[in-house]
Amino acid sequence: MVLLKNVLKDRLAAISSAILLTVMIVGIFAPWFAPHDPEEVHMELRYASASWEYLLGNDHLGRCILSRMIYGIRPSVLWVFAALVLTVTFGAILGFLAGYFRGKTDAVLMRICDVMLSFPGYVMTLALIGILGVGLENILIAFLLLKWAWFARIIRTAVMQYADSDYVKFSKVTGVSDVNIMLKHLVPVTLPDIAVIASSSFGTMVLQISGFSFLGLGIQAPNAEWGMMLNEAREVMFSKPEFMLAPGLTIIIVVSSINFLSDALQVALDPKLRTTKQKEKGWFRAPAGKLERKEVA
Repeated sequence: MVLLKNVLKDRLAAISSAILLTVMIVGIFAPWFAPHDPEEVHMELRYASASWEYLLGNDHLGRCILSRMIYGIRPSVLWVFAALVLTVTFGAILGFLAGYFRGKTDAVLMRICDVMLSFPGYVMTLALIGILGVGLENILIAFLLLKWAWFARIIRTAVMQYADSDYVKFSKVTGVSDVNIMLKHLVPVTLPDIAVIASSSFGTMVLQISGFSFLGLGIQAPNAEWGMMLNEAREVMFSKPEFMLAPGLTIIIVVSSINFLSDALQVALDPKLRTTKQKEKGWFRAPAGKLERKEVA
């Protein structure tokens, strides 16, 4: 609750949270919010402009763009979020094992991470898509196989900062099991770091899934996805640019909201950053309870 309160003190973060929460709710309950079937074809309405019945118009097959935008939340945001949770969980488990036990366990796991991180992420993702085939499921599998090493290395560093603490050593002496020590003492203190790196990666993964779909490597027709909708609207990008505007702006707004929220989360979890930001604003509370403006050099 304290963390949530600190995050929501930032007006931009509060707006971003509201946008992301609204997007996810609309995506989960897409059948109730979508005015039409997203796959229903009406060739007589091909590239029809916006109307009261079709608020964002119709695409090259006469399908409702608004309905496809709503259903596109699922692969573009919800499924990416699910893949992120699985990736962070897997990476966190290996990071905890390496940072806590160290020795041979750390050496073996970190060498595997070095091998995985030595290849460019986009190149390896394209290679895996080429091996597994195009489609959302294969892209999400590629994310899981390639991104866990990055999370494992960062989380391992966070765990090592606290693994030698006095309270951890005392717990070991008193006979507390390693699993209980990690769950009760290490997870709570490393959770902020995990939350920050996970939120910062979320926006990148949303952009990647949209980019692959735009290239024809992600979601396949007739399913709806924002990147694929951008690709489908390229034929009329000069005569009817509004058809590219809706999915393009949606991607920008969602990714920007994720990044703003990630920044606010990092500030809320780091007292040094929070103090620095308060000084930059230049507001200090006077003894009488009034706010006074102090110029910052």
